[in-house]
Amino acid sequence: VQVEESGGGSVQPGGSLRPACKASGRNLDSLRHYAIGWFRQAPGQGREDISCISYSDDSTYYAESVKGRFPISGNAKDTVWLQMNDLTPEDTGNYSCAVGDGTYCSSSFYYGMDYWGKGTPVPVSG
Repeated sequence: VQVEESGGGSVQPGGSLRPACKASGRNLDSLRHYAIGWFRQAPGQGREDISCISYSDDSTYYAESVKGRFPISGNAKDTVWLQMNDLTPEDTGNYSCAVGDGTYCSSSFYYGMDYWGKGTPVPVSG
């Protein structure tokens, strides 16, 4: 399975961005048994696990820092989007996504991820 992020880029405070995470592969005909997680890493800081959606049990997860601002959605076929609203400079970071086979979404969803994208930068500044 290959994973690729797109849709990152510079944005001003208060603005919105909708990066996408696309999964592809010879044996991947849908996301039915997979979970997709979004992560970010700010400059000089560690990884933050921010959101997850699972098509295994229809569960979702949001970190407190993004709850209510970054709804996650997908087409259940190959793509998941992270709608990022009301962005602040504290949201600046490299945003990456990953796909987990048979994973459910909880606060520890990172450990269920199997395939990773390279990330897309999101600098928030005015």
